[in-house]
Amino acid sequence: MIVRNINDREVMDTTYLAHGGAIAQMILDRRILKEIGFLAIASLKPGKEIEAHVDPMEEIYFVLSGSGEMKVDEEARGVTPGDAVWVPVGSSHALLNNGEEDCLILVVASKAG
Repeated sequence: MIVRNINDREVMDTTYLAHGGAIAQMILDRRILKEIGFLAIASLKPGKEIEAHVDPMEEIYFVLSGSGEMKVDEEARGVTPGDAVWVPVGSSHALLNNGEEDCLILVVASKAG
């Protein structure tokens, strides 16, 4: 069993700027995981955006707090805490924090079966 806390050094050492907008850390990734690509946490400040991009993996964005507008391909929709958004492989996707507080999300990615 492996247990990771978002404050663990192994997590903090992975801090990076995700797609021009969010500050992200890898909680678990391919260094440990076998089938799942990664589990990351990201914080997006008000007015900031995870720019539109395409990934070679299927992803799920899960909103923990804050709000925003999620766009997958040509469809845009408001998201709030508790919302999970599925992003199919090869789909362009972006997240804009259009709220007044940080938008905190979990992202899970996996190669499509």
